[in-house]
Amino acid sequence: MIRKLSPEDQLVVLSPETELLEVYDALPPGLLPPFPPVELPGGVGGLVLQGGFGQTFFFPSEVLGLTLLTHRGRLLRLGGEVVKNVQGYDLIRPVVGSFGYLGELRELIVRLRPARSYALFRLPGRLEEAPKARFLFELEGELYALAAGHPKEVEAFGQRFGGALSPPLDLRSQFPEGIGPGPGPLRDLRYRWANGGSPPPPPPHFAALAEVL
Repeated sequence: MIRKLSPEDQLVVLSPETELLEVYDALPPGLLPPFPPVELPGGVGGLVLQGGFGQTFFFPSEVLGLTLLTHRGRLLRLGGEVVKNVQGYDLIRPVVGSFGYLGELRELIVRLRPARSYALFRLPGRLEEAPKARFLFELEGELYALAAGHPKEVEAFGQRFGGALSPPLDLRSQFPEGIGPGPGPLRDLRYRWANGGSPPPPPPHFAALAEVL
């Protein structure tokens, strides 16, 4: 569920189960969320805990705030509805990509970026040879890229690299047991993603942090 949408502040407040494409449907023209138009299991909360998907930028900086229920029962409210909102330790970044080791998400505040135009293209080639784009991923051997910017730049991207326009993709049927790192049909620049894949083992400092939260 979208709890608050603020185009003027370029942010959206979400419940963690909010679907990715629901966010796309709710946004006015000119704004882009920090994930491609691809539906994955777990909603936005699952995406944040797995560290994003397909992005070619630093994803944790796109999460402005969150509410976390720790394994010890503490409710932590981290960050807020402004870009620079952290004094002292920044606990948001360890949570993003933590695969739930630090607790359960209850609310998210996500940054939106201006984009006059964007389009998802299916391109020839492989991920290792992909052109520069906002989002890149490979599905069953086919390369996908999301280009964003001026409409003429987006159009030129597709023409230059031989791209065919792609509709939004709902991939939940491929991951009925959830998504996680492992051998599977989907990959981005970080992981190959598998149905029911197990999260990577946490480093020792994560276990120590989880113990004190």
